[in-house]
Amino acid sequence: MRIKKTGDTPSVRSVGRAAYVRKAESTAGPEIPAAAAASIMGIPEAEFTPKVRNAIMALMEEVDSLRQELHETKKKLEYAEKAADQDQLLPLLNRRAFVRELMRSISVTGRYNTPSTLVYFDLNNFKSVNDTYGHAAGNAVLKHFSDILYANVRDSDVVGRLGGDEFGVILTHIGADLGQRKAERLAAVLENSPTLWQGKRISIGFSCGTFELTGEATADIAIAKADEAMYAHKRRKAAARDSLTR
Repeated sequence: MRIKKTGDTPSVRSVGRAAYVRKAESTAGPEIPAAAAASIMGIPEAEFTPKVRNAIMALMEEVDSLRQELHETKKKLEYAEKAADQDQLLPLLNRRAFVRELMRSISVTGRYNTPSTLVYFDLNNFKSVNDTYGHAAGNAVLKHFSDILYANVRDSDVVGRLGGDEFGVILTHIGADLGQRKAERLAAVLENSPTLWQGKRISIGFSCGTFELTGEATADIAIAKADEAMYAHKRRKAAARDSLTR
C-alpha cells in the first residue's frame, strides 16, 4: 500500500481527516463517494481504492483500540501509585511517601528560603487501648486521630503515618514559633476529642515535637530532631503529672 505524503511522515491533519471519514461513514449512512473521500484524505482518487480505504479504516480502529488501552493503563498506574503511597489502615501517606514529601519540602526550603515545620506525634500508652478494648478499638482510635489531624490542617500541609502509633505533619510555609503554636493547638483539639467506640469514650494521651526544616537537613535528621523534641515533651508531661500526685 502506498499513500502519498507531503513529508517524511503523514500529517496530523491527514490523520484527523481519516477519523472524520470513518465517523462520517458510520453515522451518515450512504457511502462517501470516492472523489469526496480522496479530497478529504489528500489521496489521489486513482489510488483511493476500496482496498486502501479498508486498510485505513482498520488502521484507525487499531489506533482507537490502542488509545483506549493506554487510557486504561494510565488509570491502573494512577491507582497503583496511590495504593503504594497510602497507609494500609488509614487515609494517610505511609512512611515512604511521607519521607519523599519531607525531602521535597527540605529542598524547597533550601532553594527558596521558605520555612516549613515538621511536627511529630506519638500516642502515649496506645498498647493499653488494644489490651483493654481490643484491636478494633485501637484501629478506631488511630482513625479518629488521623481524622482530627486532617480536619485541622491546610490542604497544603502533609499528613502521614510514620509507624504504628506515630504520625507526622509537614506545616508548609510555617516557621518554628508559629509551628510550635500550631502543634499546641492541634494538641488541644486532640485532647478534647476522645474516640467514641461502641458507646465508650476512649481518651488517650500523646506527645508532640517540632523541628523547623532547613536546606542542610536530611529527612532522617529532621525526623530524629522532631522525635527528640517529642520525647522531651513527653518527659515534661510526665514530670508535671508526678508533681500533681505528690
